[in-house]
Amino acid sequence: MSRFLIVTADDFGLHTAVNEAVERATCAGVLTAASLMVSGSASADAVRRARNLPKLRVGLHLVLADGHSVLPRERIPALVDADGRFGNRMLVDGLRFFTLTSVRRQLEAEIRAQFEAFAATGLPLDHVNAHKHFHLHPTLLEMLLRIGRDFGLGAEINQSRAGVRVPAEPLWMARNKLAPRFGSILLSPWLARMKHRLRAAGVAYSDQVFGVIDSGRMCEGRLLDILARLPAGVSEIYLHPATQSGSDIAPSMRGYRHSDELAALMSPQVRAAIAALTAVDVSCGGYSDLPRTFGQRHAA
Repeated sequence: MSRFLIVTADDFGLHTAVNEAVERATCAGVLTAASLMVSGSASADAVRRARNLPKLRVGLHLVLADGHSVLPRERIPALVDADGRFGNRMLVDGLRFFTLTSVRRQLEAEIRAQFEAFAATGLPLDHVNAHKHFHLHPTLLEMLLRIGRDFGLGAEINQSRAGVRVPAEPLWMARNKLAPRFGSILLSPWLARMKHRLRAAGVAYSDQVFGVIDSGRMCEGRLLDILARLPAGVSEIYLHPATQSGSDIAPSMRGYRHSDELAALMSPQVRAAIAALTAVDVSCGGYSDLPRTFGQRHAA
């Protein structure tokens, strides 16, 4: 089985420092994709830059926690505070999404509004995922797939197909740390269900993802370790690059080493490692660049 590598920057549009890093890492680094926060304060700047980066594949980074909504609070009062911001109590909110019909109606409206905002950019949709992997929640995944169909998710357009990130990280990334390994094992049934649902919907997805355990700390050394052990199938490495770091980007990212992650994407050693892989059996791009053989393997 051949290998396909997607290198993604999350939080595109959150801050101009993120957008600048995405532009630099696309032009002179190894970045192939970016996930756009359409409700981010710098989203218009991100879209402007993306239009000048034809090789960058851009997808929708749904924000349903720890970020701002697209719809005004009057439309979704059960979801956001007075400033139009989602909370960060994902377990509590997940239970509300599952049990309360009125909350689900508001959630559907916001998800559709974010898809509509992305469509309005005119950028081709490469993928869809959710901030903090909230799309692992079965209710959110079903809404994402149902609403996404209206915007091309699961449909083949010009022989390309948008995909969805499945945050299934190999256990060896935990480096014998008990808590991350236990967490990965605990999530296994949810991840298996997610892949089954995506296959049934005819949506491409990643076989494995790198960046969950080391979120905000994906340095050059970690990238080189991953590339040296890159498994078969579709692998996505996601990072949070920016030209500034930590709380300068967002209060909830106090410990994130954004600048180190940008340096990793720009590293000559990382570029050389990927070049060596592409000379053998690895292809690079976004989800919409996946060869048909991968799409067929993931089809129902």
